[in-house]
Amino acid sequence: MTSQSEQAAAAATTAGNAASAEGRGDYRRAAMEALEASASPAASSQNLEVVLDIPVQVSMELGRTNLSIRELLQLGEGSVIRLERAPGDPLDIFVNGCLVARGEVVVINDRMGMRVTDIVSPEERVRRLR
Repeated sequence: MTSQSEQAAAAATTAGNAASAEGRGDYRRAAMEALEASASPAASSQNLEVVLDIPVQVSMELGRTNLSIRELLQLGEGSVIRLERAPGDPLDIFVNGCLVARGEVVVINDRMGMRVTDIVSPEERVRRLR
């Protein structure tokens, strides 16, 4: 597997050779054409392979609330904290702190998990960043 910089260098060399052969000296345009030619599906899957093993933090949020420090210090075993979300509402799924989906809690063999019910659209993700 070649790195992206190796692919770019090879594309630039190819572009330089093509521009010299054509006698134009237009290296920038020839380099772009060579890079576009190297962006085949096989090259794209190689580029994707580079990021597939990067760990990300996935978290699910049941709800939120605001407490004063006094209320926080009064919490004890058995205390109930009222959340701003109604029972049955979908839970938020975050990846690295960014909302990406919503889902519901499932229990399988005494283990809890999440079933994804809705993927947040890219437009909504961008809107939430602002």
